Amino acid sequence: MTLIIPVIILAALFTVLGGVLVIAERFLVNYGECTVDINESERVLKVEGGQTLLSALYESKIFIPSACGGKGSCGHCKITVLSGGGPVLPTETPYLTRQEVRSSVRLACQVKIREDVKTKIPEELLNVKLFSASVKSTRDVTHDIKEIRFALHDPATITQRPGQYVQIEAPSPEGPVFRAYSISSPFYEDDSVELNVRFVPGGIGSTYLHGLNVGDPVRFTGPYGEFRLSEEEDAEIICVGGGCGMAPMKNIIFSIYERWPDRSCWLFFGCRTTADVFYLDEYNELARKHPNFHVVYALSNPQDSPDPWNGETGFIHLSVDKHLEPDRKRQAFLCGPPPMIEAVTDVLTQKGLADEDIFYDKF
Repeated sequence: MTLIIPVIILAALFTVLGGVLVIAERFLVNYGECTVDINESERVLKVEGGQTLLSALYESKIFIPSACGGKGSCGHCKITVLSGGGPVLPTETPYLTRQEVRSSVRLACQVKIREDVKTKIPEELLNVKLFSASVKSTRDVTHDIKEIRFALHDPATITQRPGQYVQIEAPSPEGPVFRAYSISSPFYEDDSVELNVRFVPGGIGSTYLHGLNVGDPVRFTGPYGEFRLSEEEDAEIICVGGGCGMAPMKNIIFSIYERWPDRSCWLFFGCRTTADVFYLDEYNELARKHPNFHVVYALSNPQDSPDPWNGETGFIHLSVDKHLEPDRKRQAFLCGPPPMIEAVTDVLTQKGLADEDIFYDKF
């Protein structure tokens, strides 16, 4: 006990000292005006020194994805910093591979602007916009998932690729934060954005979104994401989702059959019980119109279902293994819990898919 008290006091002193240093740097150290050179002077920003690179870019309406609100805990805000960013910080290393470190990739939220900075940002991110919208409709699709549709106001339309996502601005005790949600509406519905949002107790984003009513204003940035649907019609598309990973699957599937009515596509979707099943009737109707669309839902805990189930059971990667023939020209898009992603990726690799043909979002 006699040793614990000094340790507690010492920890408290270090905490206070750290806070004092942060405040001192914020108010006493003046870095003056600095420049942020983007893509070899394609754009040059004049910004106030002392802030993070992420904040400076946001103020200039360059919206780098950051699901954690700039706290360094999501690893999404990766950009290349060629000079002026200082050394890589310990807060960044868990999110950067060795190759990324060698290539000067940094977390924009952890780079403090103390001098002129040179950076490279993908053109796609420079085209991301801040949208003002309002809630057009909401409906419960399961006991804990809402379908929410926003009518766009400014800009009035969105150009998105199937499988991309937006970042919703949500209020929090520490100020506005952004949370990422995949777009479930297809590309041709360009005057609105639809999401599937599972309620997470205590979750900032889901609590905010589940509390919205028709007509409420919302803001979000986007679109973001690396999913790229092959334009080759003979490439079969495999969509695998689980939990609330339905949104990008719905976007991809309805987008496919708007453009390629005869294209081959499989949807594999895993649920725990019948209480978690949604959109099955819509997909069965789509399959009646397009015979090359195949729908497979599987329940991992059918014994706990409130309703009868005559479909497949077991984990969804087993259904993927069961139905897919090997060595066909394919692309796969996955969205779900990490264990599901890993199991399905193993199956698809054994079926002959190359790594570059497998796209996934883990949540």
